[in-house]
Amino acid sequence: MPSQEDRARVPEALEAAGGLRPGVARALARQTGVPEAEIYGVGSFFHLLSEPEVEVRVCQGLSCRLAGAEALLEAARESGLKAEGCQCLAACDQPPALLRRRRVLPALRLDEVRGAGADPGAIRAAAAPDDVWAGQVGPEADDPEHLAINLLGPLDWSGAAFARAASMGAAAVFDGLERSGLQGRGGAGFPAHIKWRGVASQAETERYVILNADEGEPGTFKDREVLLRRPDRVVEGLAIAAAAVGATQVYCYLRGEFEIPWQALEGAITRFDAEGRFPGIAFHLHAGQGAYICGEETALMEALEGGRGMPRLKPPFPTEKGLWGKPTLIHNVETIACLPGIVLRGGDWFRELGRTGAGTKLYCVSGHVARPGVYELPLGVTLDELVETAGGYTGRLQAFSPGGASSGFLPADKRDVPLDFKALAAEGSMLGSAGVVVLDESVDMAWAVAQQLRFFEAESCGQCAPCRIGTRFLRERLDAHRAAVAGAGRGEALAQVAEVAWQMNEGSICGLGQAAALPLTSALEHFPDAFA
Repeated sequence: MPSQEDRARVPEALEAAGGLRPGVARALARQTGVPEAEIYGVGSFFHLLSEPEVEVRVCQGLSCRLAGAEALLEAARESGLKAEGCQCLAACDQPPALLRRRRVLPALRLDEVRGAGADPGAIRAAAAPDDVWAGQVGPEADDPEHLAINLLGPLDWSGAAFARAASMGAAAVFDGLERSGLQGRGGAGFPAHIKWRGVASQAETERYVILNADEGEPGTFKDREVLLRRPDRVVEGLAIAAAAVGATQVYCYLRGEFEIPWQALEGAITRFDAEGRFPGIAFHLHAGQGAYICGEETALMEALEGGRGMPRLKPPFPTEKGLWGKPTLIHNVETIACLPGIVLRGGDWFRELGRTGAGTKLYCVSGHVARPGVYELPLGVTLDELVETAGGYTGRLQAFSPGGASSGFLPADKRDVPLDFKALAAEGSMLGSAGVVVLDESVDMAWAVAQQLRFFEAESCGQCAPCRIGTRFLRERLDAHRAAVAGAGRGEALAQVAEVAWQMNEGSICGLGQAAALPLTSALEHFPDAFA
């Protein structure tokens, strides 16, 4: 029988073998004892393993499509490259972007791709890692105590927050976390302290902490900047969490395209280890292989265990039975990076930083704004305030997505709604990952909806029928509707959208299927003229 470790190493072994090439699954089965069918199943599930012949991938996310991603993909193919489109590369602030092997190259020009010919290594070959990805962040803080993370602040290797948490004891850390009001920054907004207490209360003493850095929601790129600029906060936050809930093993799951953020995080772990700051805690880095669904916490754990990244039914929840069936605390990068500040300055300090909710929030903004980037602002700012920080609008506002593709679209007259968890939910939307995409009046809203629907169709894991069939149905119906309009027809292609959206929301296992119809249903509500 293959061991737990043998199964967990399957994705890594497939990557080392160059992907799911002929004969690879059989050879790995002989080496590991894992059945060949299981290895093939894993390799065929993940984009970066199932298509080893592809040399470059061009992002087809909404922000990149607005910036000419289609033309870039065509130029790559005309140059002789084996190129395919892919979904969001977390470079929405610097579009269009291209993936070469595991490195994202943002803000590419057509001549850079054409000039490379059929050699993918020649595309921006001379760029240093520091020049490749880091984007606009802000604002500059006169008083850094008003920022929970402070992306522009100096790195801190002292381990002071961890030491303070150790002196306080777990109960006091839990109480401070509860007073802080910290909600998960990955999308769901679940109170963090409940997760921590849930793990710590389990009778099972073998526990794990997981960092969810599988950032892939179109419009979202905040975790990329945290890993690049403040890896010290991330590693220390993980150590604080592990010590508080009684875990000694920390697993960091980074999306496979995060080559440079991986290097930054690995460097921080190495430095803290060399200085002995977090004794008794071991850190493990794991690369994803290209599957947005692994941002869902149970799908991520399936991938860590070496399986296909498909969500699990809940309950039981990860706090009870998570990684390898043990109690597991799993948090998003931004959530973890808030912890050192909360420990050092107190829960009340963090709570008071917000406006309509607790703390500051990292907002990503892209699309038709002057300075796309990541901005740390009080939770509850409005769209106008966020865009003013980002240099202003570049055209007349028509619509915006407040929280990535999953949040749908809101019209310009909602620009004063606080960008927080409750206010956006009241509007039928969500804060989600705070990936704000701004669209001016030049954008055909039916076209914008089509881009988001294609994303969800491509990234559905296919496990449950409402999502697997529903995502395809919605995209096909919208395509049929647009074709009918172009042909001056009067088809009723969108007549069943509301019913299918209800079925997807009620019957899907995870949040992907539950939210996948929102781009279309929200646009039909707020922009009916676009579908006339």
